[in-house]
Amino acid sequence: MSAFPVSLEKETQLAQRMTALGVSEADIEESFVRSGGHGGQNVNKTSTCVMLVHRPTGVQVKCQETRQQGLNRFIARRVLLDKIEAIKNGFVAARRAEIEKIRRQKRKRSRRAKDRMLADKSRNAEKKATRRSISPD
Repeated sequence: MSAFPVSLEKETQLAQRMTALGVSEADIEESFVRSGGHGGQNVNKTSTCVMLVHRPTGVQVKCQETRQQGLNRFIARRVLLDKIEAIKNGFVAARRAEIEKIRRQKRKRSRRAKDRMLADKSRNAEKKATRRSISPD
């Protein structure tokens, strides 16, 4: 009997990936909580949401994608491995830099920068106005 309600092939792939990253089941702390959102009585009565904590790295994952606890356990492990792999490969710093760049782009201009930009626009408008041909009105 398999531990998760997925095919044996998917379960072996998960186990291989865990050994490749050096993650063991003993390092993972698993707890179950009640889900929220869609699902009606099922999510209100049963604890289908799975929370995993990888003790050595401190990475936490919460999964409530499906209404089945077993499938959520499998998906949570996959997401946990994705996060651990990203940390080991150094993608976290790159992602943080990308988020910071987007934040800077969305930030409001300072008053001085805005005034300077508007002054440049009005100067260009005056320049274009002098280039217009004179109409015989």
